[in-house]
Amino acid sequence: MISTPKILTVSQLNFYLKSLLDNDQNLQFVFLEGEISNLTDHYSSGHIYFSLKDDKSVVRAVMFSYAAKNLKFKPKDGMKVLLRGKVTVYEPTGQYQVYVEDMQPDGVGALALQFEQLKEKLSKEGLFSNEHKKPIPQFPQTVGIITSPTGAAVRDILNILSRRFKSADIVMYPVLVQGENAAVQLRKAIETFSKTQAADVVIIGRGGGSQEDLWAFNDEALARAIYECKIPVISAVGHETDFTICDFVSDLRAPTPSAAAELAVPDSAELLSNLSAQRQYIDALMDKKLSSLEKSLSNSSRLISAYSPENLLDDYRKTIQNLIARMQSVSSVFLEQNEKNISKTASKLSALNPVSVLMRGYSYITDENSSAISSVKDVKSGDSLVVRVQDGSFDAIVK
Repeated sequence: MISTPKILTVSQLNFYLKSLLDNDQNLQFVFLEGEISNLTDHYSSGHIYFSLKDDKSVVRAVMFSYAAKNLKFKPKDGMKVLLRGKVTVYEPTGQYQVYVEDMQPDGVGALALQFEQLKEKLSKEGLFSNEHKKPIPQFPQTVGIITSPTGAAVRDILNILSRRFKSADIVMYPVLVQGENAAVQLRKAIETFSKTQAADVVIIGRGGGSQEDLWAFNDEALARAIYECKIPVISAVGHETDFTICDFVSDLRAPTPSAAAELAVPDSAELLSNLSAQRQYIDALMDKKLSSLEKSLSNSSRLISAYSPENLLDDYRKTIQNLIARMQSVSSVFLEQNEKNISKTASKLSALNPVSVLMRGYSYITDENSSAISSVKDVKSGDSLVVRVQDGSFDAIVK
């Protein structure tokens, strides 16, 4: 007897296949490794769709938001991963796929990959740029500390600060440095210091630990808060070989909390020693300068003495006195010679003086017009004449 074949709808077929896979215990908890391709990240829903392939085959996969939010790295095409999930059929298309519950990078830890991805992202945005880093003040009046109040790091920082620079005030902001709420507290502490300007420089950090212990310092929001902080930030997380995002974005990275304290403040003893050395140097310079000035002053004094106006005046006085003596000598000779000449001239004049002739008994006769009478021909009877003798004159009439 030939049975009539049962006719199924497409939906019935897909449902049947799905029930087979869902009831297969071997497919409810599978581990797969492969390379991600065709990745689609729906940011609005949080779901991640991709294919997982090897060199021969490919399978569709989906990671819903409830699982994707726990990822510690960002999946990308070409990335090799190890995932855990279950195999089922998506009824509307009849395509079987893997519902991924968890996923880890293959060959590298999820935290390490997340760290590198965030580091690359923030670096491209310029958060690690040296141009943005603020200088650490040379003589801070107040130092802020962000760390656990119970850890060894805070004791080391306080001891070194008090030993190196006692004049600096310390503002402590206690926080958790690991665990679920640590990153939030660290970020709020940075934002508080930036807003209140309660310190001149801030040290943020903790002692050593595993990568998981230090993970709060790899928080993206914390990194952005440090970048925006108006106060210089010194990062001191873990040991010298430990690196966090906080180290890269801070204005200065210290290998340890103790080193951060040394970088934050100067050494008072060293400052005093330098000041003493500078004072000795300045004193030596001053002594040398004074010695040079004294020598210069001595030379100037000799030059002034040699070219003194008083000396010049003495020379001028002597010269004038010599000139006066010479003038007096010349004048004396000149006067003596003139006196002789005058005496000779006087003798000559005396000899030629009409008065002298008159004194010898002669007279000088003139007419009324004062014309000299030198001949009898010059007069006639009745002319009036003036006769001058040595002691006067008198009138005469010619007869």
